[in-house]
Amino acid sequence: MSTPDEHRPEPVDVPLIQIGVPASGGGCGDDCGCGDEDVYECGLDPSLAALLAESGLDPVQVEDIAHVAIEEDLDGGVDVTTAATVPEDAVATGDFTAREAGTVAGLRVAEAILSIVCTEEFEVERHVADGDRVEAGQKLLSVTTRTRDLLTAERSALNLLCRLSGIATATRAWADALEGTSAKVRDTRKTTPGLRALEKYAVRCGGGVNHRMSLSDAALVKDNHVVAAGGVAEAFKAVRETFPEVAIEVEVDTLDQVTEVLEAGADLILLDNFTPEQTARAVELVGGRAFLESSGRLTLETAAQYAATGVDYLAVGALTHSSPILDIGLDLREAA
Repeated sequence: MSTPDEHRPEPVDVPLIQIGVPASGGGCGDDCGCGDEDVYECGLDPSLAALLAESGLDPVQVEDIAHVAIEEDLDGGVDVTTAATVPEDAVATGDFTAREAGTVAGLRVAEAILSIVCTEEFEVERHVADGDRVEAGQKLLSVTTRTRDLLTAERSALNLLCRLSGIATATRAWADALEGTSAKVRDTRKTTPGLRALEKYAVRCGGGVNHRMSLSDAALVKDNHVVAAGGVAEAFKAVRETFPEVAIEVEVDTLDQVTEVLEAGADLILLDNFTPEQTARAVELVGGRAFLESSGRLTLETAAQYAATGVDYLAVGALTHSSPILDIGLDLREAA
Protein backbone atom coordinates (compact mmCIF):
# COMPACT_ATOMS: atom_id res chain seq x y z
CA MET A 1 0.00 0.00 0.00
CA SER A 2 1.27 3.45 -0.85
CA THR A 3 1.37 6.18 1.70
CA PRO A 4 0.28 9.73 0.81
CA ASP A 5 3.79 11.15 1.15
CA GLU A 6 5.20 8.75 -1.44
CA HIS A 7 3.29 10.47 -4.24
CA ARG A 8 2.89 14.02 -2.94
CA PRO A 9 4.85 16.58 -4.93
CA GLU A 10 4.59 20.30 -4.40
CA PRO A 11 1.19 21.76 -5.35
CA VAL A 12 1.03 22.87 -8.97
CA ASP A 13 -1.02 25.56 -10.67
CA VAL A 14 -2.93 24.28 -13.68
CA PRO A 15 -4.04 26.76 -16.37
CA LEU A 16 -7.52 25.92 -17.58
CA ILE A 17 -9.65 26.05 -20.67
CA GLN A 18 -13.34 26.71 -20.00
CA ILE A 19 -15.90 24.39 -21.47
CA GLY A 20 -16.82 25.41 -24.99
CA VAL A 21 -13.92 27.87 -25.25
CA PRO A 22 -11.06 26.95 -27.61
CA ALA A 23 -7.47 27.27 -26.51
CA SER A 24 -6.09 30.72 -27.23
CA GLY A 25 -4.02 30.92 -30.40
CA GLY A 26 -5.20 27.46 -31.44
CA GLY A 27 -3.04 25.68 -28.89
CA CYS A 28 -2.79 24.95 -25.21
CA GLY A 29 0.70 26.23 -24.51
CA ASP A 30 4.18 26.76 -25.90
CA ASP A 31 5.20 23.19 -25.21
CA CYS A 32 2.05 21.36 -26.23
CA GLY A 33 2.32 21.71 -29.99
CA CYS A 34 -1.43 21.88 -30.57
CA GLY A 35 -2.12 22.55 -34.20
CA ASP A 36 1.12 20.91 -35.37
CA GLU A 37 0.99 17.82 -37.50
CA ASP A 38 1.53 14.47 -35.77
CA VAL A 39 0.98 16.06 -32.34
CA TYR A 40 -2.24 15.75 -30.38
CA GLU A 41 -4.41 18.85 -30.52
CA CYS A 42 -6.08 19.54 -27.25
CA GLY A 43 -7.37 22.22 -24.94
CA LEU A 44 -5.87 20.61 -21.86
CA ASP A 45 -2.86 21.97 -20.06
CA PRO A 46 0.24 20.55 -21.80
CA SER A 47 1.62 18.99 -18.62
CA LEU A 48 -1.67 17.17 -17.96
CA ALA A 49 -1.89 16.13 -21.61
CA ALA A 50 1.65 14.76 -21.37
CA LEU A 51 0.78 12.73 -18.27
CA LEU A 52 -2.20 11.21 -20.04
CA ALA A 53 -0.10 10.38 -23.10
CA GLU A 54 2.59 8.78 -20.93
CA SER A 55 -0.11 6.55 -19.46
CA GLY A 56 -1.10 5.33 -22.91
CA LEU A 57 -4.21 7.50 -23.17
CA ASP A 58 -5.01 9.88 -26.01
CA PRO A 59 -5.36 13.38 -24.45
CA VAL A 60 -7.76 14.45 -27.18
CA GLN A 61 -10.02 11.46 -26.54
CA VAL A 62 -9.93 12.06 -22.78
CA GLU A 63 -10.82 15.71 -23.35
CA ASP A 64 -13.71 14.71 -25.61
CA ILE A 65 -15.05 12.26 -23.01
CA ALA A 66 -14.73 14.93 -20.32
CA HIS A 67 -16.71 17.40 -22.42
CA VAL A 68 -19.44 14.84 -23.04
CA ALA A 69 -19.71 14.05 -19.33
CA ILE A 70 -19.97 17.70 -18.31
CA GLU A 71 -22.33 18.69 -21.11
CA GLU A 72 -24.59 15.75 -20.22
CA ASP A 73 -24.68 16.92 -16.60
CA LEU A 74 -25.39 20.56 -17.44
CA ASP A 75 -27.76 19.82 -20.35
CA GLY A 76 -27.31 23.29 -21.78
CA GLY A 77 -28.01 25.01 -18.46
CA VAL A 78 -26.23 25.66 -15.20
CA ASP A 79 -25.87 23.88 -11.88
CA VAL A 80 -28.90 25.56 -10.33
CA THR A 81 -28.36 24.24 -6.80
CA THR A 82 -24.74 25.36 -6.64
CA ALA A 83 -25.44 28.71 -8.31
CA ALA A 84 -28.16 29.43 -5.74
CA THR A 85 -26.30 28.33 -2.61
CA VAL A 86 -22.63 29.13 -3.16
CA PRO A 87 -21.25 32.69 -3.35
CA GLU A 88 -19.65 33.42 -6.70
CA ASP A 89 -16.28 34.31 -5.22
CA ALA A 90 -16.08 31.43 -2.72
CA VAL A 91 -12.98 29.24 -2.87
CA ALA A 92 -12.62 25.80 -1.28
CA THR A 93 -10.49 22.68 -1.28
CA GLY A 94 -12.01 19.36 -2.23
CA ASP A 95 -10.41 16.07 -1.22
CA PHE A 96 -11.18 13.09 -3.43
CA THR A 97 -11.17 10.39 -0.75
CA ALA A 98 -11.51 6.61 -0.91
CA ARG A 99 -14.50 5.33 1.07
CA GLU A 100 -13.25 1.75 0.82
CA ALA A 101 -10.04 -0.13 0.08
CA GLY A 102 -9.15 -0.77 -3.54
CA THR A 103 -6.93 0.12 -6.47
CA VAL A 104 -7.27 3.56 -7.96
CA ALA A 105 -7.41 4.49 -11.65
CA GLY A 106 -8.49 7.61 -13.53
CA LEU A 107 -7.06 10.41 -11.39
CA ARG A 108 -5.72 12.36 -14.37
CA VAL A 109 -9.07 11.84 -16.13
CA ALA A 110 -10.77 13.48 -13.14
CA GLU A 111 -8.32 16.36 -13.43
CA ALA A 112 -9.23 16.74 -17.09
CA ILE A 113 -12.90 17.12 -16.17
CA LEU A 114 -12.06 19.70 -13.52
CA SER A 115 -9.92 21.63 -15.98
CA ILE A 116 -12.84 21.93 -18.37
CA VAL A 117 -15.32 23.12 -15.76
CA CYS A 118 -13.14 25.51 -13.76
CA THR A 119 -13.20 29.13 -14.86
CA GLU A 120 -9.91 29.96 -13.17
CA GLU A 121 -6.65 28.18 -12.43
CA PHE A 122 -6.74 25.57 -9.71
CA GLU A 123 -4.18 23.98 -7.45
CA VAL A 124 -3.85 20.22 -7.17
CA GLU A 125 -2.08 17.96 -4.73
CA ARG A 126 -1.58 14.43 -6.05
CA HIS A 127 -1.42 12.10 -3.09
CA VAL A 128 -1.36 8.74 -4.93
CA ALA A 129 -0.84 7.45 -8.45
CA ASP A 130 -3.05 5.34 -10.69
CA GLY A 131 -2.45 1.68 -9.90
CA ASP A 132 -1.82 2.30 -6.20
CA ARG A 133 -3.66 0.27 -3.60
CA VAL A 134 -5.49 2.59 -1.22
CA GLU A 135 -7.32 2.24 2.07
CA ALA A 136 -10.66 3.59 3.21
CA GLY A 137 -10.27 7.21 4.29
CA GLN A 138 -7.15 7.81 2.22
CA LYS A 139 -6.92 11.06 0.23
CA LEU A 140 -6.30 10.54 -3.47
CA LEU A 141 -6.34 14.04 -4.92
CA SER A 142 -6.90 17.48 -3.41
CA VAL A 143 -8.10 20.38 -5.53
CA THR A 144 -8.37 24.06 -4.56
CA THR A 145 -10.48 26.25 -6.81
CA ARG A 146 -13.78 28.18 -6.99
CA THR A 147 -16.32 26.28 -4.93
CA ARG A 148 -18.98 26.58 -7.63
CA ASP A 149 -16.75 24.98 -10.23
CA LEU A 150 -15.64 22.22 -7.88
CA LEU A 151 -19.21 21.24 -7.03
CA THR A 152 -20.34 21.43 -10.65
CA ALA A 153 -17.57 19.07 -11.74
CA GLU A 154 -17.91 16.74 -8.74
CA ARG A 155 -20.31 14.14 -10.10
CA SER A 156 -18.83 13.88 -13.58
CA ALA A 157 -15.33 13.46 -12.17
CA LEU A 158 -16.47 10.89 -9.61
CA ASN A 159 -18.51 8.92 -12.14
CA LEU A 160 -15.42 8.15 -14.18
CA LEU A 161 -12.99 7.91 -11.26
CA CYS A 162 -15.21 5.44 -9.39
CA ARG A 163 -15.90 3.41 -12.52
CA LEU A 164 -12.27 3.11 -13.55
CA SER A 165 -11.09 2.43 -10.00
CA GLY A 166 -13.70 -0.32 -9.70
CA ILE A 167 -12.30 -2.00 -12.81
CA ALA A 168 -8.75 -1.64 -11.52
CA THR A 169 -9.78 -3.07 -8.14
CA ALA A 170 -11.47 -6.10 -9.71
CA THR A 171 -8.50 -6.68 -11.99
CA ARG A 172 -6.12 -6.48 -9.04
CA ALA A 173 -8.03 -9.29 -7.32
CA TRP A 174 -7.48 -11.52 -10.36
CA ALA A 175 -3.84 -10.51 -10.66
CA ASP A 176 -3.34 -11.38 -7.00
CA ALA A 177 -4.99 -14.76 -7.54
CA LEU A 178 -2.54 -15.48 -10.38
CA GLU A 179 0.53 -14.32 -8.50
CA GLY A 180 3.32 -16.86 -8.64
CA THR A 181 2.17 -18.27 -12.00
CA SER A 182 3.03 -17.24 -15.56
CA ALA A 183 -0.61 -16.59 -16.47
CA LYS A 184 -2.00 -13.09 -16.95
CA VAL A 185 -5.58 -11.89 -16.66
CA ARG A 186 -6.78 -9.91 -19.62
CA ASP A 187 -9.86 -8.12 -20.78
CA THR A 188 -12.20 -8.40 -23.75
CA ARG A 189 -14.10 -5.93 -25.94
CA LYS A 190 -17.09 -6.09 -23.58
CA THR A 191 -16.63 -2.44 -22.68
CA THR A 192 -18.87 0.59 -22.27
CA PRO A 193 -19.34 2.25 -25.68
CA GLY A 194 -17.07 5.28 -25.89
CA LEU A 195 -15.04 4.31 -22.81
CA ARG A 196 -13.00 1.38 -24.10
CA ALA A 197 -9.63 3.12 -23.95
CA LEU A 198 -10.27 4.30 -20.39
CA GLU A 199 -11.60 0.95 -19.18
CA LYS A 200 -8.74 -0.98 -20.72
CA TYR A 201 -6.36 1.52 -19.13
CA ALA A 202 -7.98 0.71 -15.78
CA VAL A 203 -7.32 -2.98 -16.41
CA ARG A 204 -3.63 -2.17 -16.87
CA CYS A 205 -3.68 -0.16 -13.65
CA GLY A 206 -4.98 -3.26 -11.86
CA GLY A 207 -2.19 -5.48 -13.10
CA GLY A 208 -3.98 -7.02 -16.08
CA VAL A 209 -3.10 -6.94 -19.76
CA ASN A 210 -5.16 -5.90 -22.73
CA HIS A 211 -6.60 -8.05 -25.47
CA ARG A 212 -7.13 -6.32 -28.81
CA MET A 213 -8.45 -2.78 -28.67
CA SER A 214 -10.49 -3.06 -31.86
CA LEU A 215 -11.61 -5.41 -34.60
CA SER A 216 -8.70 -4.29 -36.77
CA ASP A 217 -5.88 -5.01 -34.30
CA ALA A 218 -5.97 -8.79 -34.61
CA ALA A 219 -8.24 -11.55 -35.83
CA LEU A 220 -10.36 -13.60 -33.46
CA VAL A 221 -12.13 -16.46 -35.22
CA LYS A 222 -15.20 -17.37 -33.17
CA ASP A 223 -18.03 -19.86 -33.64
CA ASN A 224 -20.07 -17.65 -35.95
CA HIS A 225 -17.07 -17.11 -38.21
CA VAL A 226 -16.58 -20.87 -38.29
CA VAL A 227 -20.19 -21.39 -39.35
CA ALA A 228 -19.92 -18.70 -42.03
CA ALA A 229 -16.64 -20.07 -43.40
CA GLY A 230 -17.61 -23.74 -43.25
CA GLY A 231 -15.17 -24.90 -40.61
CA VAL A 232 -12.42 -23.85 -38.20
CA ALA A 233 -9.55 -24.55 -40.59
CA GLU A 234 -11.38 -22.85 -43.44
CA ALA A 235 -12.00 -19.72 -41.36
CA PHE A 236 -8.35 -19.58 -40.29
CA LYS A 237 -7.13 -20.01 -43.86
CA ALA A 238 -9.43 -17.25 -45.12
CA VAL A 239 -8.13 -14.76 -42.58
CA ARG A 240 -4.50 -15.71 -43.17
CA GLU A 241 -4.84 -15.28 -46.93
CA THR A 242 -6.70 -11.97 -46.68
CA PHE A 243 -4.63 -10.42 -43.88
CA PRO A 244 -1.28 -12.26 -43.85
CA GLU A 245 0.38 -9.88 -41.36
CA VAL A 246 -2.36 -10.00 -38.73
CA ALA A 247 -2.07 -12.21 -35.64
CA ILE A 248 -4.87 -14.78 -35.55
CA GLU A 249 -6.57 -16.18 -32.48
CA VAL A 250 -9.00 -19.04 -32.93
CA GLU A 251 -11.72 -20.07 -30.49
CA VAL A 252 -12.14 -23.81 -29.98
CA ASP A 253 -14.41 -25.90 -27.78
CA THR A 254 -12.93 -29.37 -28.22
CA LEU A 255 -9.45 -30.87 -27.94
CA ASP A 256 -9.70 -32.13 -31.52
CA GLN A 257 -10.08 -28.54 -32.71
CA VAL A 258 -6.96 -27.57 -30.76
CA THR A 259 -4.89 -29.92 -32.90
CA GLU A 260 -6.61 -28.75 -36.06
CA VAL A 261 -6.00 -25.03 -35.60
CA LEU A 262 -2.50 -25.60 -34.25
CA GLU A 263 -1.57 -27.45 -37.44
CA ALA A 264 -3.14 -24.62 -39.44
CA GLY A 265 -0.77 -22.16 -37.77
CA ALA A 266 -2.86 -20.25 -35.21
CA ASP A 267 -0.89 -17.74 -33.14
CA LEU A 268 -3.21 -18.02 -30.13
CA ILE A 269 -5.90 -20.54 -29.26
CA LEU A 270 -8.89 -19.58 -27.12
CA LEU A 271 -10.10 -22.52 -25.05
CA ASP A 272 -13.81 -21.91 -24.59
CA ASN A 273 -15.40 -23.48 -21.50
CA PHE A 274 -12.66 -26.06 -21.02
CA THR A 275 -12.32 -27.70 -17.62
CA PRO A 276 -8.95 -27.41 -15.86
CA GLU A 277 -8.24 -31.01 -16.84
CA GLN A 278 -9.02 -30.32 -20.51
CA THR A 279 -6.95 -27.14 -20.33
CA ALA A 280 -3.95 -29.08 -19.01
CA ARG A 281 -4.34 -31.54 -21.89
CA ALA A 282 -4.47 -28.66 -24.39
CA VAL A 283 -1.28 -27.18 -22.94
CA GLU A 284 0.38 -30.56 -23.38
CA LEU A 285 -0.84 -30.88 -26.99
CA VAL A 286 0.31 -27.40 -27.96
CA GLY A 287 3.72 -27.73 -26.34
CA GLY A 288 4.50 -24.05 -26.53
CA ARG A 289 3.84 -23.74 -30.27
CA ALA A 290 1.03 -21.20 -29.70
CA PHE A 291 -0.29 -19.08 -26.88
CA LEU A 292 -3.31 -20.41 -25.01
CA GLU A 293 -6.12 -18.44 -23.43
CA SER A 294 -8.85 -19.78 -21.16
CA SER A 295 -12.35 -18.32 -21.36
CA GLY A 296 -15.62 -19.24 -19.68
CA ARG A 297 -16.20 -21.04 -16.38
CA LEU A 298 -13.54 -18.84 -14.77
CA THR A 299 -13.92 -17.55 -11.22
CA LEU A 300 -11.53 -16.07 -8.71
CA GLU A 301 -11.76 -19.35 -6.82
CA THR A 302 -10.65 -21.41 -9.83
CA ALA A 303 -8.21 -18.89 -11.32
CA ALA A 304 -5.10 -20.40 -9.76
CA GLN A 305 -6.18 -23.88 -10.81
CA TYR A 306 -6.44 -22.81 -14.46
CA ALA A 307 -3.18 -20.87 -14.25
CA ALA A 308 -1.39 -23.94 -12.87
CA THR A 309 -2.08 -25.78 -16.13
CA GLY A 310 0.41 -23.52 -17.93
CA VAL A 311 -2.16 -21.53 -19.90
CA ASP A 312 -0.92 -18.05 -20.86
CA TYR A 313 -4.03 -15.92 -20.37
CA LEU A 314 -7.34 -15.92 -18.54
CA ALA A 315 -9.93 -13.88 -20.44
CA VAL A 316 -12.36 -12.17 -18.06
CA GLY A 317 -15.02 -10.04 -19.71
CA ALA A 318 -16.51 -9.21 -16.33
CA LEU A 319 -13.57 -6.91 -15.60
CA THR A 320 -15.13 -4.25 -17.79
CA HIS A 321 -18.78 -5.25 -18.07
CA SER A 322 -19.63 -6.12 -14.47
CA SER A 323 -17.14 -4.64 -12.02
CA PRO A 324 -18.77 -2.61 -9.23
CA ILE A 325 -17.48 0.89 -8.70
CA LEU A 326 -14.92 1.73 -6.05
CA ASP A 327 -16.64 4.09 -3.64
CA ILE A 328 -14.85 7.45 -3.74
CA GLY A 329 -16.24 10.74 -2.47
CA LEU A 330 -15.40 14.43 -2.51
CA ASP A 331 -15.01 16.09 0.88
CA LEU A 332 -15.20 19.88 0.83
CA ARG A 333 -13.24 22.04 3.27
CA GLU A 334 -12.14 25.65 3.52
CA ALA A 335 -9.14 26.51 1.42
CA ALA A 336 -5.95 26.92 3.46
